[in-house]
Amino acid sequence: MVIILNIYKALNEITLYIDKHLEDEIEYDYLAKILGVNVYTMQRLFTMLVGIPLAEYIRKRRLSCAGVDLYEGKLKVIDVALKYQYDNATSFSRAFERFHGIKPSMVNKNVKLKNLARIVFNEEVKINSELDYEIVELSAMNLYGKGIATNNMNIKNDAPLFFKKFENKYKDKYGPVKYGMITYDAEREESQKYYCLYDKEISNFEHIYLPASKWLRFRINSQVAKEIQDMSQEFYQDFLPSCKYNLRELPEIEYYHDDVTDFLVAIY
Repeated sequence: MVIILNIYKALNEITLYIDKHLEDEIEYDYLAKILGVNVYTMQRLFTMLVGIPLAEYIRKRRLSCAGVDLYEGKLKVIDVALKYQYDNATSFSRAFERFHGIKPSMVNKNVKLKNLARIVFNEEVKINSELDYEIVELSAMNLYGKGIATNNMNIKNDAPLFFKKFENKYKDKYGPVKYGMITYDAEREESQKYYCLYDKEISNFEHIYLPASKWLRFRINSQVAKEIQDMSQEFYQDFLPSCKYNLRELPEIEYYHDDVTDFLVAIY
């Protein structure tokens, strides 16, 4: 089935809107309406499709423009700080130096500055993709295990390494790991932790409670990390942009059983 993803047209509207409002407070509710989803889903989609969290993209676009303003020499540092939504010159200077590598007070005609250009997508992108899935309702779950801190950049390596280490340590005592879980930091808009979990109470393990919910369930005929990661990528890049489901602010779950993996994403 060939799907023309209007998602890319909507993302272009979002990046254009952001550029027109860099000097204003940007309303995430409005950006979500452009995509026709809730704010949480919009943030996750933007991060996965653009490759950079929305908040970071906005920050770097503002700092790019701030560099131009200071280079032109028409505004004082405090004026530029306030222009781009910073509360004071100190917080602006720190952010500016982290991005450009120099203090804003040192900007002159001889320095080199960084620039993150507005991201523009090809609206004619076509995807040939078919994913079989089910919508299932699952009761509340009490899970027990341990996790490690990670992020979008490192999780592909962190998760399988931690899984192997965890199972080698606990498999003989508690059996094969039943669940993998990825939590997300809504403020940072990226993955935060990866867990290995059992569905039985184990002392000294962290207790994770997941409320009853509807879930999208995608079955992977494998328990190989690479194939699970490929499914996650296909979900975010091909499936979610065209289906318009609203994600719920719950972790992603991987359920390992009978030599298969159920990839589960909570929805409303």
